[in-house]
Amino acid sequence: MPSLGPARLVACGLLVATSLVLLHASALPSPIRFELKRIPFRLENDETPAKNAPETMAGGVAVFDYNGDGRPDIFFTNGANIASLKKDDPKYRNRLFRNDGHGVFTDVTDAAGVAGSGYDMGVAVADYDNDGYPDIFVAGLHHSTLYHNNRNGTFTDVTVKSGLEASLNRPDPQYGAFWAITAAWVDVNNDGLLDLFVVNYMQWSYDVHPLCGFQGVADYCNPKFYKGQPNQLFLNKGDGTFEDVSQAWGIREHAGKGMGVGVADYDLDGRPDLFVTNDASYNSLFHNLGNRFEEVAFETGVALPEDGNFISGMGLDFRDFNNDGYPDIVFVALNNQTFPLFQNTGKGDFREVTSPSGMRDASLQMSGFGAGLYDFDNDGWKDLFVTRGHVESISMPSQPVDQYNTVFHNPGPSGKWVALTQEAGLDAAPAARHRGCAFGDLDGDGRIDVVTTALGQEAEIWMNRSQQSGHWLDIALRGTKSNRDGIGARVKVVTKGGAQYNHMTTSVGYASSSDGPVHFGLGADSRAQRIEIHWPSGIVQTLEDVDGDRILKVTEPD
Repeated sequence: MPSLGPARLVACGLLVATSLVLLHASALPSPIRFELKRIPFRLENDETPAKNAPETMAGGVAVFDYNGDGRPDIFFTNGANIASLKKDDPKYRNRLFRNDGHGVFTDVTDAAGVAGSGYDMGVAVADYDNDGYPDIFVAGLHHSTLYHNNRNGTFTDVTVKSGLEASLNRPDPQYGAFWAITAAWVDVNNDGLLDLFVVNYMQWSYDVHPLCGFQGVADYCNPKFYKGQPNQLFLNKGDGTFEDVSQAWGIREHAGKGMGVGVADYDLDGRPDLFVTNDASYNSLFHNLGNRFEEVAFETGVALPEDGNFISGMGLDFRDFNNDGYPDIVFVALNNQTFPLFQNTGKGDFREVTSPSGMRDASLQMSGFGAGLYDFDNDGWKDLFVTRGHVESISMPSQPVDQYNTVFHNPGPSGKWVALTQEAGLDAAPAARHRGCAFGDLDGDGRIDVVTTALGQEAEIWMNRSQQSGHWLDIALRGTKSNRDGIGARVKVVTKGGAQYNHMTTSVGYASSSDGPVHFGLGADSRAQRIEIHWPSGIVQTLEDVDGDRILKVTEPD
């Protein structure tokens, strides 16, 4: 056997050293870690051999404090009999769970009066009448519902009383019965009253619908076989009623196949804008001009992803992920379509960074429905949680239908997004067709937890158990001149480590809603040097030298 020369000895030494480094890196604990908790709710979508399209689209969930006790509660939407669109069995009830603390949730659905009656899809929560208690809008198939919070643990169906019944639940002369997927509460005219934006999907009827399949087996049809529907906008009149201004505000003229909506002031002009993902169609970006919207998706570069193909845009988040002060966009889609990232240039448009950020390679073989940008390890950079699962029930090796959820760790400007699944403990639950996701600190430890749903499966609560979690600060806003929730307020937090930005919105994910304080991870810093709040009213509020690791309640100055 020939002896190794000096050069080969050095090369072998480097190879061994490199291997040891890689081995050590793979053994490092995940920066984000979750623990699975179950809750007794099963998403009943009434899946049938006929493969009706609505069966695969259900699953909205909300995290919000409905009774004002300081603990986030959970509301689940649920399906119905697909033929009658009626909840003719108790298993189809929507469910409200009160958070009693210490990981205990109590079903209070019947007492609260929110079981519902139809095939429900999504949920949007906010305090539309500024009485200090969040209300519930449930988006559904041919029937949507507005529940007013009575401030005593109960809700009242005010759909008819509010004036929404005629526009939402009666067939439209041009587009038929509306199939609402989700909605967003947003003060479009900054008058201190939250308005309602409803995202509609496709024209569908149980009696007349296309038949599709694969190799002789029935399956769900591609959206191209259906006609789209326009979204709707309802102005809050301040007396408990709403006015349909979809036509006057330039919304009705843009029919699509809406799946998700995000709210943010992308050009920082003081007016909230709306980004809508459309299924297998062009996305929509509605720029707020103050008294109407202009659709500017092509001009701003967000109509299509980088390869120019239509993709199945699902849930999204519209939030600043690179800490430059401008809201960015991330949404999810199906296998081989990627999870596009659009970075705000600060010049009125966006550039796609899916490939250079590492997200393209990390997400290419994944299917996603829900998405939320939150700082799960409190290092000062927002990470991305995605509920995963395909649409089709026919499994193929190239696109598994049942999938695990995944969290993508944001390393900041120096690296690329890293997909964490098993590493984050998200394989503790079986792979499934996951749908909705909502976010909040369920146990008050300063770490953001996640609630997810899956078709035909029990819901999952993912308690955040990240060991290396940094300091944090939650800012609970109370508007006075602005809407009570402070929805639309932009918040800047400055620490020794730098500045970061967030804004108040309850519209996150797929068909879901998260109504919690505005969350900031502070990393190694235990206090904020300065906090700046830009309220929707135009008032700018500044706070100095604020301790972290707590919920800070801030009231808008008169």
